Amino acid sequence: MMKVIEPSNVLPVSQVVETEVGKDLLTEILRKGARELLAQAVEQEVQEWLSERSGLLDERGRKLVVRNGHLPERTILTGIGPIAVRQPRAHDGRPDGERELFSSKILPPYLRKTKSLEELIPWLYLKGISTGGFQEALQALLGPDCPGLSANTIVRLKEVWQGEYDVWSKRSLVGQEYVYVWADGIYSNVRLEDDKVCLLVLIGVTKEGQKELLAVESDFRESKDSWLEVLRDLKRRGLAIALKLAVGDGALGFWAALREEWPSTRESAAADWVHKTANVLNNLPKSLQPNAKAKLHEIWMAPTRAEAIKAYDIFLETYGAKYDKARDCLKKDRDELLTFYDFPAEHWKHLRTTNPIESTFATIRLRHRRTKGNGTRKATLTMLFKLAESASHHWRTLDAAMHLIEVAKDTKFQDGIILPKVAA
Repeated sequence: MMKVIEPSNVLPVSQVVETEVGKDLLTEILRKGARELLAQAVEQEVQEWLSERSGLLDERGRKLVVRNGHLPERTILTGIGPIAVRQPRAHDGRPDGERELFSSKILPPYLRKTKSLEELIPWLYLKGISTGGFQEALQALLGPDCPGLSANTIVRLKEVWQGEYDVWSKRSLVGQEYVYVWADGIYSNVRLEDDKVCLLVLIGVTKEGQKELLAVESDFRESKDSWLEVLRDLKRRGLAIALKLAVGDGALGFWAALREEWPSTRESAAADWVHKTANVLNNLPKSLQPNAKAKLHEIWMAPTRAEAIKAYDIFLETYGAKYDKARDCLKKDRDELLTFYDFPAEHWKHLRTTNPIESTFATIRLRHRRTKGNGTRKATLTMLFKLAESASHHWRTLDAAMHLIEVAKDTKFQDGIILPKVAA
């Protein structure tokens, strides 16, 4: 168990004098105590991580995994103000393929601001902290006097949130209309009792330009049958009007299901040009990548489809003969990659990427390894839903939302501009 350091209740006279008039001295004391608690919690975490690897020795009997100072100090904004923290660093001297990186579950490298409990608890759960460990982790982040942090409280919250998800997932969609939709499959980094589970996510855009979380369902893979069930469930609940454009990556399961259920919906497959660029460049020598990247940029930033196709052909002519893998990667889904030219120019930056889903779920995607704690499939689905629900409160309205009404009416656009109507 962690030894709790009681925050000091006395500040040096010089510090009291320097305190601004009107500033709450108690807040300063709590902030100091929270900083000590956080530092102690993370220090214990790294020591336990090192202890588990203490038997790894080199040929001279020296430890291969050791402490290596601290990362640069950074500030985290909390409910009691900014707290300066320094995270321990570890060095693993084993060769590539065996090497492990220490990553604190309590203080991940990208955390800059603690969240409300409704966001923080799902986030910690999906990072692998068990129900019993929530009290310690939350006290370290929010301060020792944060009330209601017992394991029983956390369990009750999870049950309430599961009920909220059940109601939300059965809500009526009668009369709803979505113009665009982003689709993706998300893999949680929690080890589940049912092994790896894929979360199928849809985010829709209404005619008013509002982004809405449309569906969050779970399955074992991004198959056609899995996506068919998601789309059919939307129809069963009243979503009768077909989507105008679907944006997603190259997963074949979603597109096959979409063509079966909503064949009139346009496809913007492999829409994320950032990912497409990275995949193409991976098939080229490093010496050629800077120039190739610039040529790829000319394709997806071209002002017209004709110029994009011209830049496309130049790239293939330049690299296609010698680097067939890069050529084939770029040629795949060419028409779908250029679909955005048939929609309002103000929307292109939204339609060339799956970022609305990527950014929402960035911290919970499966990367190179999984956490040790086991989680249930339902609990993980619920926590993903709560995180996405919280994120949705900050989603911006699409730029030039008035054009969505035109898109919904099947008004034709060419190179981002409305085509003039031909007189009868």
